[in-house]
Amino acid sequence: MSTLGSRMLIIQCEASQLPGLYSDVTDRKMQTVGKIVDIFGSIKNPYATVICRGRCDIQPDDKLYAKGAPEPKGYRPVHGKK
Repeated sequence: MSTLGSRMLIIQCEASQLPGLYSDVTDRKMQTVGKIVDIFGSIKNPYATVICRGRCDIQPDDKLYAKGAPEPKGYRPVHGKK
């Protein structure tokens, strides 16, 4: 985990449990830390950019968890041809 400035984190993700964009990120106490705004890197070694709600006071060895991403506004499922 790396901190960029006072409100941005770069975290390594587990490839088998890749979080969705705009998922809430929580700490081990289930306190919301911020939101995932970008996912990048290789498929085997993905990273995520997290924008924190406030000042990032996360320690490098702290585990973070992603909650499910909300559906974007105006989201409509795509259906096959009728």
